[in-house]
Amino acid sequence: MSWSKLKQQLESFLCPALNGRVEYRSTSYRYLPDKAGICYIAVDKKNVLNMTDKTTLIRWYQTDLEIKNDPDIQVPIIDEEIEAVRKDTKGLVPEDRLKVIARSRKISEIAKELLSAQTSLSKSNFVVVANKFLSMSIEESIESHDILLNILALVDRRVGKKRILNMSEKMKVKHPIVQYFYELRLSTF
Repeated sequence: MSWSKLKQQLESFLCPALNGRVEYRSTSYRYLPDKAGICYIAVDKKNVLNMTDKTTLIRWYQTDLEIKNDPDIQVPIIDEEIEAVRKDTKGLVPEDRLKVIARSRKISEIAKELLSAQTSLSKSNFVVVANKFLSMSIEESIESHDILLNILALVDRRVGKKRILNMSEKMKVKHPIVQYFYELRLSTF
């Protein structure tokens, strides 16, 4: 599918409040075959998510340690995770330390997911993910670990106010760019 057709289809799914505010843009270099083009998402004419540039307004993580030390990422721990740590340590660890270990394990998993999702952002990937988004259900896009699928789902008109409001806990462990688009969508209500 050509870029203009893909862009037209994606913009037709934008929620009415974001129509005209969120734009999908692409550049390519016809005479430089070794240079891939760039795709980016603009909000209010400002480049918010550039698929290949680390200098956008959103924080990009370079290492999993940065993610672990980021105070903005809140990791909720459930009882099953604490029980798993208790079982692994055979009950030899003090109760207060179990929660720390469980949180550390969970944030390590989240760090790996965020870094792998970040590294896959490129123009060619954007086109592939956008086509995938157009052919899959909105629920799958929301539940996905893919940053672009999450963003496209958050600005989609098929996601209503109630569903957006119920996502607040899930958004705490998502990449900052996904959180940005979540806040943008919340601002439309």
